[in-house]
Amino acid sequence: MSSSLASSVTSLQSSLQLLDNSINTLDSGVNDFPRLCKTLQTTRHFELLPEPTLRDAQQSLLDEITPSITHLLSLSSSHVERLARREQGLKAKCDLQEGRLSSNSDGKSSATLAQGQGNAALRRRQAGPSGALSDNAASRALELRRLVQKKERLKYAVDRLELQSTQRERQLRKSMAAQ
Repeated sequence: MSSSLASSVTSLQSSLQLLDNSINTLDSGVNDFPRLCKTLQTTRHFELLPEPTLRDAQQSLLDEITPSITHLLSLSSSHVERLARREQGLKAKCDLQEGRLSSNSDGKSSATLAQGQGNAALRRRQAGPSGALSDNAASRALELRRLVQKKERLKYAVDRLELQSTQRERQLRKSMAAQ
């Protein structure tokens, strides 16, 4: 019986050794298990949505933004039109000023020359025996000078009103064309 007992002890020892080796192998395999769980765990970085939900969200966003965009576009177009009208007005004013300057320089030189010649002839005619102008002739020359200046002012005012009239006609045509 001792031999069967010895063989049982030997068999038990070999089983224990095999079990110990299995435990060590399992321990080394499972030792890294928490890290593997964390590594293999899936995290959602992006949430997948069904296509109809996505389309609905896009449409609601479009419905929300469209009025604001339309309003901003209308504001910008009206501002651009206002700037264009202002630019045209400034160009017209510039043309008027250039015309006025050129007519003044041409008109003044010829008017001044004619006025100077006329005033010299007037002075010669109205000069008394001592060569001085009489009071009547001086006042008449002063009145003539005032009338020439008034004529130039009125001419400038007429030119300005004509320019404003053409500018308003242009604006009216534009507004009628836009409608």
